[in-house]
Amino acid sequence: MAQPVEISFTSMESADLAAHGGRIAILVPPTGRLPAGLPRILRTALIRAIQSETWKEVKPGGSLEIAFPAGIQADAIQLVALPWRTDALTARKAGAAIGAKLGKKDALVVASNHPQGAEIALGLALRAYDFNAYKTKKSSTEGSEGTDVDSEPADDSVAKGKRGRVAFLHADPETIARKATEGAALAEGVHFTRDLVSEPANVLTTSDFADRLLAMGELGLDVEVLDEPELESLGMRALLGVGQGSESPSKVVVMRWSGGGDEAPLALVGKGVVFDTGGISIKPAAGMEEMTMDMGGAGVVAGVMRTLALRRAKANVVGLVGLVENMPDGKAQRPGDIVKSMKGDTIEVINTDAEGRLVLADVLWYAQERFKPKAMVNLATLTGAVIVALGHENAGVFSNNDGFADQLLGAAKAEGEGAWRLPLSPAYDELMNSRLADMKNSGGRAAGSITAAQFLQRFVKKDVPWIHLDIAGVALPPAATAMAPKGASGWGVATLNRLVRDRFEAKA
Repeated sequence: MAQPVEISFTSMESADLAAHGGRIAILVPPTGRLPAGLPRILRTALIRAIQSETWKEVKPGGSLEIAFPAGIQADAIQLVALPWRTDALTARKAGAAIGAKLGKKDALVVASNHPQGAEIALGLALRAYDFNAYKTKKSSTEGSEGTDVDSEPADDSVAKGKRGRVAFLHADPETIARKATEGAALAEGVHFTRDLVSEPANVLTTSDFADRLLAMGELGLDVEVLDEPELESLGMRALLGVGQGSESPSKVVVMRWSGGGDEAPLALVGKGVVFDTGGISIKPAAGMEEMTMDMGGAGVVAGVMRTLALRRAKANVVGLVGLVENMPDGKAQRPGDIVKSMKGDTIEVINTDAEGRLVLADVLWYAQERFKPKAMVNLATLTGAVIVALGHENAGVFSNNDGFADQLLGAAKAEGEGAWRLPLSPAYDELMNSRLADMKNSGGRAAGSITAAQFLQRFVKKDVPWIHLDIAGVALPPAATAMAPKGASGWGVATLNRLVRDRFEAKA
């Protein structure tokens, strides 16, 4: 995994602020009242800053920076505006403002007795993420706002852009450290998802992906891998058809967390196309390199399962991912082919680039047949059409159950992850009817994200509450977000973790 920033929690009295040579971030309410215990020379410099017009324009969660302040050793002082009474998301935003600026030197965060210390630390950890496994040159990690590049040789830790440690100074460090434990589990799950989405396809093959998930057995997850002969015997010919043109073998990985007694599980199902050329219906070359992220749904499922195991969730959750590669080859599936799903329905393949729904169809059916889940959520970077509809701000939400949809939308709102419900109806479903088979895999350009959802709904049993999340626009946004640098966002791990905690976890 990408090396997470190391955060420790300690008392205010344990640090010599005047002698610290890295960065110092200080939480200050909008009123400008400075924390007690600051060195006099530092307090004098900060009073001038907080009396400025610039400080008055800083919104809660934002910051003002003073570079190389006189009289102390710090490289920079970051004043972070945050009321003492604030919500969790604003506190995370403040932490993210700190995380975005971290460099190679150690940093201090002066949090005084702020009650949202754990949320601040979580925001810091999420925003400080840096995937640099393939960087070989020495480079600064001062944040997306400005990056300096040096040409001098560097040791390996510097070449990897390793960030300094963070000491979180608080009046009650033991309490904040305990509260931060669950956030640390969430941050690790998000980072795991981001790592998977960021990996190139020549590294993250279907086999490598499966091996990384098998390794999570060390956390207490029960993990098994179904290989092609078993998938064939199960009748998963829709999934197998997608991967038949690739050298990478198709697989389904099942991850089970059993923390909820005898309760039926929540099932999470993810699309894991490790690279999508479009197959015979090949995509344009421009931008195809980003199709390494077409396993984003499977990445989110893996990150959620990691989080649940790390925080020992009192719930039963099963995560299933279909891992394939969609390549053009003499053996590849063709437009016009007809395949039979595990359910027994026949599918006319109109477009081999509408492959993710074929993978999900078989895995959804398998999840229901084997685990009899109380509810089911699938995630997929499924359609470009959802980006046309919602841009990069919201995932598309489709559901057969209003109550379940409302629960997920509430969880997304609480976690600050954009989600917007889109419709399903029989009129859209008719667009998936085929002249030659039970259905076709593409209904054309009109309402493309909706017809894809209608296709998936055909593989959901009527009594199973189900949500389909189309995350094509949010999995790899084109710019940095409040909680993530430019690149993979990890969208959905926080939302689904909260959904499990609030709706599926046994209460003490």
